[in-house]
Amino acid sequence: MELRTAASPKDVKNYDTKRLREEFLIEKVFREDEIYLVYSHIDRIITGAATPVSKALKLEAGDELRAEYFLQRREMGVINIGGDGVITIDGKKYEVISRDGMYIGMGAKDIVFESKDASNPAKFYINSAPAHRTCPTVLIKREGTAGEGEVVIKDENKKHLGCMQDSNERTINKYILPGQVESCQLEMGMTCLEPGSVWNTMPCHTHDRRMEVYLYFDLPEDAFVMHYMGEPRETRHIVMRNEQAVISPSWSIHSGAGSRNYTFIWGMVGENQDFDDMDDVRNQDLL
Repeated sequence: MELRTAASPKDVKNYDTKRLREEFLIEKVFREDEIYLVYSHIDRIITGAATPVSKALKLEAGDELRAEYFLQRREMGVINIGGDGVITIDGKKYEVISRDGMYIGMGAKDIVFESKDASNPAKFYINSAPAHRTCPTVLIKREGTAGEGEVVIKDENKKHLGCMQDSNERTINKYILPGQVESCQLEMGMTCLEPGSVWNTMPCHTHDRRMEVYLYFDLPEDAFVMHYMGEPRETRHIVMRNEQAVISPSWSIHSGAGSRNYTFIWGMVGENQDFDDMDDVRNQDLL
């Protein structure tokens, strides 16, 4: 598990490109037959992925958590962006197909990730946050019907925003948040941009009550996203490629423009779970 410390906005405005990338970019999230995780001191979020190809992968706590097992004092959200897979939790198997997700509550001990087809492996993207209570473990389906221990994302949590004239037509799929899947503090979802749209989260905002992590994907090799960060009047950018993640402190804007349309997963942890609690920034106020 890699450790990242927090950063002050007074320091960040003096960072060069290399330092910005070292502090905030997670360059290789998905690593074959490995669980790779980054522990950030910013609200203690853990971001990473399990990518089982030729073998099953068991989640371990590691020395960084000083815990008997990974979710002893934590909760976890997972969204699969690869081929179909299986997550086994304390002996119970959950079939997690592509673009479906899971919320795993505090107290789950044995967590194992597997792919159903090694030639098209699952890519389980992970966000984990500290928790103070246990919420039910749930399989989250993007479409279809729900069985026991499963939910389907509600129509009201598939929010269509933006327009082609502003190059930001997109659909926000809310996987984990109040009214959809109960959690202690973690929120998580996936936003899909329509062909011809390239801007996300624009006009942009900050939210001092929560930090956020983005994972950008569905990008061809020659495409990129310019991810904008920093204080509204001290903006910086990070060039991001397919399947890379970026950590956004609560004081920072978090917005992007791609060389083409793309998909991204957002995960938030912090003071509250009010999705609309944002401090909007007018376009004309950005510098």
